[in-house]
Amino acid sequence: MWSPRIVTRVNDYDVRIAKVEGEHIWHVHDDTDEFFLVLEGELRISLREPDGERRVLLPRGAVFTVPRGTEHKPHAPAGAAILMFEPTGTPTVGDRHDEIPEHVDSTTGHALST
Repeated sequence: MWSPRIVTRVNDYDVRIAKVEGEHIWHVHDDTDEFFLVLEGELRISLREPDGERRVLLPRGAVFTVPRGTEHKPHAPAGAAILMFEPTGTPTVGDRHDEIPEHVDSTTGHALST
């Protein structure tokens, strides 16, 4: 869980897939947006924005882009499978983040084993 696999690369971007369940951590990517596509299940993303905190609910098939510099926390209470599109080398826990619990893999992605 929360340990993305790199499916392919497109130019300087990784296409990553991951199974997720429970909560990730509050984090921010200072220099890049983060794209999510929900393949299975339902993903929720909490965002801390200038006007306050809000939550985005993403059912299967939904897409959402977290703008660079926006603090956010993905969570999937019942589990989900997601696809992410980010620049190669982008850490899963962003540039700034809360303490990393054991269930969250701090990585720039793992090769997809076939």
